[in-house]
Amino acid sequence: MTQGDPTGPAAPTGAGAHRLPRCYRHPEQETGVSCSRCGRPICPRCMVDASVGFHCPECVNGTSSHPPAQQPQQSQVPTTRFGGKLTGDGSLVTKILIGINLALFVVSSFLYKPLTYQWDLASWVDQYGHLHGVAGGEYYRLFTAIFMHQPTNPLHVGSNMLALWWIGPNLERVLGRLRFLALYVVSGLAGSALVYLVSGSGTASLGASGAIFGLFGATAVLFRAARQPIGPVVALIVFNLVITFSVPGIDWRAHIGGLVAGTVTGIGLMHAPRAHRDLVQATTVALMLAAIVAVVLVETARLSG
Repeated sequence: MTQGDPTGPAAPTGAGAHRLPRCYRHPEQETGVSCSRCGRPICPRCMVDASVGFHCPECVNGTSSHPPAQQPQQSQVPTTRFGGKLTGDGSLVTKILIGINLALFVVSSFLYKPLTYQWDLASWVDQYGHLHGVAGGEYYRLFTAIFMHQPTNPLHVGSNMLALWWIGPNLERVLGRLRFLALYVVSGLAGSALVYLVSGSGTASLGASGAIFGLFGATAVLFRAARQPIGPVVALIVFNLVITFSVPGIDWRAHIGGLVAGTVTGIGLMHAPRAHRDLVQATTVALMLAAIVAVVLVETARLSG
């Protein structure tokens, strides 16, 4: 839709000419635009941008006595500043992720214990020199490992799920469900890839902490983009890094890999220019996934060589 110039030439006035309605505030000005709330015709001088179409000044100020126009509902869905759709439940994906992690913990701890060793991040060489696990082509372990936790160890899964519940909903609401899920998965896969790259044939790791560290990094980017004090988020990240390198048995490689990937992905998701937002965001996720695949393939080639 193009807006007419209020100082432009007048419309033809012949007998067969098509007459446009006139602005209710400026009767001398014809216009083809109407207020999307009350339906009255408005000229370019009276148009006020709205989420859908234009409003007249009286509807914007709340002083209009004209009844709202009976128009078909627009199908446009409101979005956040980062392109995510506004939904009723802003933490649905977070809840689903927590549910999956807890369900797999119960299954692997009490119902089918071998699941842990079939789905954790593992790579090893047998006595005949044959590669197994990720190095042997079981690449699915890079993904499934981010949902597995130490069997019969509620502290491991509980601390990760508590952290996910603290920071997940806020990111999910501002990014939208799809972008938030992409951030979580990319961060988790990056943590797995770094573990594999550093450990090679001696890989043994599991847990959602790599993905959660990615959410930490993205939260820092969000606070920066929103011009909120970033100090508390940085302090949270530093505190968790201190624990990472101080407590035995915690895999620092997954945490660092997830943190870096989450930060970089967050920058691409939250600083994409509005004109090309979807393209830049999709390209960011695709490039991160390509980098993860490249790391895995390079390490597999090294071990097989």
